[in-house]
Amino acid sequence: MLNMTLAEFESWSLTLGLGGLMFYMFFIIYDLAKQSNAGKYGYIALFLVLGLGMAGFIFKLVITEMMDL
Repeated sequence: MLNMTLAEFESWSLTLGLGGLMFYMFFIIYDLAKQSNAGKYGYIALFLVLGLGMAGFIFKLVITEMMDL
């Protein structure tokens, strides 16, 4: 049986839940580019602009973890 504290469970749930949502957002961006016939530069622009917010969240998480060490 798993002996997990509530804080550990919340941490894992947050990480997995946000990871799943980010994967789904990338799928939505891909589908949007595909349906609009964006072309190569359109794909790059959509992923760069819309994906930058998710990348910022990931970078913030990495930086805060590095500062805690």
